[in-house]
Amino acid sequence: MAFRLSPQLVKNSLASHSWMGIAIGALMYWVCLSGTLAVLYPEFERWETPTVSEYTEVNPEAIQSAYQRFMEGQEPTEHAYVLLPRPGMPRTVLMSDHSARVLNADGTLGEPAAHPWTHILTDLHLYLHLPSSWGMVLVSTLGAMLLALIVSGVLAHPRLFKDAFHFRRKGNARLEQTDLHNRLSVWGLPFYIMIAVTGAFYGLAAMLSWVAAQAFYDGDTDAVIETVYGGHPENLPEREGPLGIASALQDSIARAPEGTRPIYVTVEHPDTDEEHLLVGTHYPDRLIYAEQFYYDGAGNFLNKVGFSDGEPGRQAIFSVYRIHFGHFGGLGVKLLWVALGLALTVVSVSGINIWLAKRKHRDALNNLWTGIVWGTPLAFAVSAITQVLLQWPSKWIFWGVILAAMILAQWRDRHPPTKRWLLGLTSAGLVLLALGHALRFGADAFTGAAPGINAGLLLAALALGLMAWRQPTR
Repeated sequence: MAFRLSPQLVKNSLASHSWMGIAIGALMYWVCLSGTLAVLYPEFERWETPTVSEYTEVNPEAIQSAYQRFMEGQEPTEHAYVLLPRPGMPRTVLMSDHSARVLNADGTLGEPAAHPWTHILTDLHLYLHLPSSWGMVLVSTLGAMLLALIVSGVLAHPRLFKDAFHFRRKGNARLEQTDLHNRLSVWGLPFYIMIAVTGAFYGLAAMLSWVAAQAFYDGDTDAVIETVYGGHPENLPEREGPLGIASALQDSIARAPEGTRPIYVTVEHPDTDEEHLLVGTHYPDRLIYAEQFYYDGAGNFLNKVGFSDGEPGRQAIFSVYRIHFGHFGGLGVKLLWVALGLALTVVSVSGINIWLAKRKHRDALNNLWTGIVWGTPLAFAVSAITQVLLQWPSKWIFWGVILAAMILAQWRDRHPPTKRWLLGLTSAGLVLLALGHALRFGADAFTGAAPGINAGLLLAALALGLMAWRQPTR
C-alpha cells in the first residue's frame, strides 16, 4: 500500500513553510547570494590585489627570516601567522593581531595585505555586516531555519518529486514562480541540506559545546574543545636561540605523507613562556582543512592533533569548511557550488514571489522586494567600483545602493520597468568594473586570477543585459 501524508500534516507544513520563508526572506537572500559569490573569495582577493607577488614555493629559512623582520617593532600580540602558498592562493602573508604584510618573491616584505571589498562580501555572508559575536549566531540560525524550510517544504508538497520535470513557463506568473521554486528545490535538495547543516554548525558550535559539556564533561567546555580540536601543549621548555619556524616546517614536511604541503604556521603567544608553534599541512586528497603539528618555540616536535587519522567526529568537524565552500576538487567543484548556490538563491527569491502573487494586490511590499532583489547585485557592482577602483570605504555605499533601489522601486511603483532599470545599471556597472580594473592595474590585470574574474564579470554583464532587454517596458 502506498504511503501517503495526511492532509492536515501537508496543510500545517505548508503554513509553517510559508511563514518561516516570509520571516527571513531578505536575510536568506543576502546570505545565499553573498555565499554564492564567496565560494570564489580567494580568486576575488587575488583579483582585488593583482600587484602582489605570486609563487608556489618558498624556502623555510626565508620564512623564518621574514617573520623576524615582520615582528620587529610589533605591539605585543597573542598570535602571529604565516600564511604560506597553497592551492588557489599562491602568496605568502605574515600577520599579527594588529597588522599584515605580503612577502615578495625576493624575500622582502611587501605592501600591507588588505582586500577590503572581498571582506565586504565575506563579512556579509558570515555576519550580515553585524558584530561578529552575534552576527554569526544569526547567520547560523538562518542555516537551521533553512533546514526546517527544506523539511517543511518536502512535507508540504507530496508530488514534489513526482513533478520534478513539470515546468509551466508561460501563462500565470504565480504558477511559473511555483514551478521554478519547486523544480529547483528538488534538483538541488542534497546540496541545500548540506549547506543548511554546515552553515548552522559555525554559529551553533558554542551552544553544542556547552550542551556536550553539561552532558559528558561535568560542565567543562574547555575539555570539549580540547577533545575536538586538540589541547595546547603544557610544560613547555624555555626557548634558547631563535624561533624555530624553519625547523618546524622542515620537520612537518618529513612527517606528513608525500604530496602534502604546509600551508600555514601559527605562533601562539609569541615571546612568552607559553610560546609554541602550530604547522597546518594541506592533504589534497582529504576534505579536512589541514592536519596540525605542534612544536615548541625552538621547533622541536611535540604532537600531531589527528585531523587526518583521528576519531571520525574530529575529522568530520574539520571538514566542514571545505565542504561548505566547495574548496576541494579544484575549480570545477567551485563552479558547481556557484551554480547550486545561485539555484538556492533563486529558490529563496521565488518563494517570496509566490507569496506576493497569492495576495492578488500590489503595495509597498512588492516594490521594496523588487528593490532588494535587483538592487543587491547592483550594490555589489557599485561597491566594487568605489572600493577597488577608487579606494573609497564602501560598506555603507553597498547598503546605500540597496536603499536607493528600494526608494526607486517605490517611486516607480511598476515592477517590470524598475527591474529593467536595475538590471541595466548592474550590467553597465559590471562592464565598467572589468574595464576599469584593466585600466587601473595595467599588465597585472592579465595575470593570476584577474583575467578569469574579469571575464566572469563581462559574462554576467551580458546575461543581465539580456534579461533587461527582455523585460517589458510597461
